[in-house]
Amino acid sequence: MRIGAHVRDDDPLGAARERGAEVVQFFLSDPQGWKAPKPHPQAEQLRDGDLTVFVHSPYVINVASLNNRIRIPSRKAVQQHAEAAAAVGAKGLVVHGGHVTKGEDPAEGLANWRKLFERQADSGGFAVPVLIENTAGGDNAMARKFEMLARLWDQVGEFGAGFCLDTCHAFAAGEELLGIVDRVKAITGRIDLVHLNDSRDEFDSARDRHANIGAGTIDPQLLVAVVAAAGAPVVVETPGEGQAADIAFLREHLAG
Repeated sequence: MRIGAHVRDDDPLGAARERGAEVVQFFLSDPQGWKAPKPHPQAEQLRDGDLTVFVHSPYVINVASLNNRIRIPSRKAVQQHAEAAAAVGAKGLVVHGGHVTKGEDPAEGLANWRKLFERQADSGGFAVPVLIENTAGGDNAMARKFEMLARLWDQVGEFGAGFCLDTCHAFAAGEELLGIVDRVKAITGRIDLVHLNDSRDEFDSARDRHANIGAGTIDPQLLVAVVAAAGAPVVVETPGEGQAADIAFLREHLAG
């Protein structure tokens, strides 16, 4: 099982060496902006090297939105980032599930996700798999509660959509981590990546604040159990100074 971390964008190779990481995830542009990604200076080394690579799309993307000024650039951004992710040899592009606003029909947000995949299917699909990530908060979120996630998968599953399971997000959303892998796979049929994060806040807090393993409110052994059951690459998105220790902890406990 390959384990690594979300690392700085400019030097993922160096960051991986510092952490003893076999997997890296990083942004290819400002995570809070709409600018298209530029060619990465380490693209060739990343493509040809031994690291498993994932790219995280910007947080501003909201494919589900009913607002044209958000949804349309979101669709374009997913395509652009998927192409840029392929250029660095990434195994997938992580995209948050998004949301509709209060008073809007979530079914329309789900339909917008389907339209994204339908339109791209007409041109041969995305350059890398799109991995939809579960989120921590929001009453109108597409991938917070698993009942809604099941509705989302009814729309996108046939197009080969991938899934990224974030443990902090699930915990904050009020989804029990015990047995979560089986519950997710019953919906999606797959887990392509695990974001393995402890939570600074309590269960069902709806707050997305990550902590290093053992420094938050989730039982570390429960986190190990999720990783073991998922059987997917693992990325810790924890505070950077503790990432090497988080990776070492997981390797030690998975080996035992």
